[in-house]
Amino acid sequence: MDKGPDASPGDDVGEHASGHEAAEEPRTGLARRRRLLGAVAAAAVLVSTLGIGAARVIKSPAQAAADTEAPPPSVITATVERRVLKEAVIVRGTVRASQTVEVAASGGAGGTPVVTKMNVDAGDTFRSGRVLMEVSGRPVIALKGSVPVYRDLKPGAEGEDVGQLQSALRERGHSTGSDREGLFGPGTKAALTAFYQGIGYDPLPAEPDGEESLTGAQEAVTEARRRVEDIRSAARTAPGPPGTPGTPGTPGTTTGSDSGTGADAKAGAESGSGGPAGPAGSPAGPDGTSVELARAREDLAKAVDRLEQVKARTGPMLPASEVVYLKGFPARVDAVSAVVGGKAEGNALTVSAGALMVEGFLQKHQRGLVRPGQRVTVFSELEGRSAGATVRSVATALARPRTGAGAAEPGGDKAGSPGYALLVTPDKPLDTSLAGQDVRLTVETAATRNAVLVVPVTAISAGADGTTSVTVVGPAGKRLRVPVSTGGTGDGYVEVRPVRAADLSPGDQVITGVAAGAPARGGATAVGLS
Repeated sequence: MDKGPDASPGDDVGEHASGHEAAEEPRTGLARRRRLLGAVAAAAVLVSTLGIGAARVIKSPAQAAADTEAPPPSVITATVERRVLKEAVIVRGTVRASQTVEVAASGGAGGTPVVTKMNVDAGDTFRSGRVLMEVSGRPVIALKGSVPVYRDLKPGAEGEDVGQLQSALRERGHSTGSDREGLFGPGTKAALTAFYQGIGYDPLPAEPDGEESLTGAQEAVTEARRRVEDIRSAARTAPGPPGTPGTPGTPGTTTGSDSGTGADAKAGAESGSGGPAGPAGSPAGPDGTSVELARAREDLAKAVDRLEQVKARTGPMLPASEVVYLKGFPARVDAVSAVVGGKAEGNALTVSAGALMVEGFLQKHQRGLVRPGQRVTVFSELEGRSAGATVRSVATALARPRTGAGAAEPGGDKAGSPGYALLVTPDKPLDTSLAGQDVRLTVETAATRNAVLVVPVTAISAGADGTTSVTVVGPAGKRLRVPVSTGGTGDGYVEVRPVRAADLSPGDQVITGVAAGAPARGGATAVGLS
């Protein structure tokens, strides 16, 4: 359209705008339709997603039951073995010597006894003849023997303990001479004196005034002998009838044998041999002389008897406080409780001797399972080594264990409670380092003599008719019921004897249980049911 000369520029702009609006109107409707279609599609997708989610959450009863149903079960099997069956009782024990002695500190010469020397320490070993300690300057000596000390041994004593002393002295190289066994005679006195002097001490006298008594008895014999000799001499010089034998200068006159000592003097005094004799064996001379000589000889015989008695009861003695007897050597010092300079009271030493053995304590429920002769394994946790042993004895009466012995293994009664003493003898001598140690005792209370077929106890099933059997799992899970008879049990296993030997062999797998979906443990194998 032509514009006149009076038209303005704004008129042209308005005209162009009106034309643009007319062109955009159809396009705006198309955009609206497209947006509507997109919204519808999005809503459809959302609805579908919600439906799928709901389908996953909401299940039918049948589906729920199917989803919660247990998986197919599996069986647990174990391998049939051939071995020796063993059962065991386990207790604690303490290694001890066959003899333990508490050495009392006593004795001493008057006053309060004091420990003046200690020659050993705890853990030391020593041999027979050792001076263990001194009490008030007197020795305490260890000697070999088994008879307990219960009295002082003095000359003239008799008994088994005297024989033990004689044996110990001979072992130390001191002969007891001609003394008969069990009699404390001159030979034993000489041996005891030599032994004491060899260890640096003088033996105590059997009687405090023994030397004075002995001297007095010897002087009495000498005086009685001289009196006899004087009377005989006077009788020889006295005048007698002509030709009477025994007068001075008469051939055959003797001085007699009364000058001897001891038994010889006694024999001479009693027999009157060698003296001048008259008719009927009476001394020559006046009647008074013969009576006087007879009485003098009687006095001499009595003096000689008294001297022999004094000699028999005097000499060295062995005080009970100066000796301790032990069964074997070398012996060991287990503990020292006395101190030098302290009062000698109570037990000063604890010593032990003999072969080492083990002492344990059984509880009531264990005692009936353990018998002498059963095999035992002794194990030292401290040194990590073990030793074979045998049950020596089982006590029939309850006793309270000493410190360190008698506690059952964990699960048993507490340590120190009363039990039945169990003594175990090692097959070979134990090392002395084990003395006093706490060890573990494993007692084999049941066992088969030879290797046998065994299965876990849980593999045995019993039928209504009383028969027993095991179920063998073969290739591809095939199962075979095998009738068996059972024997001994031990360690959770039982001996089995199949009715037909060919039906059960070592290496076969037998069912011991059923596990629902759980893998077998402890070496067992899970096999699916066919």
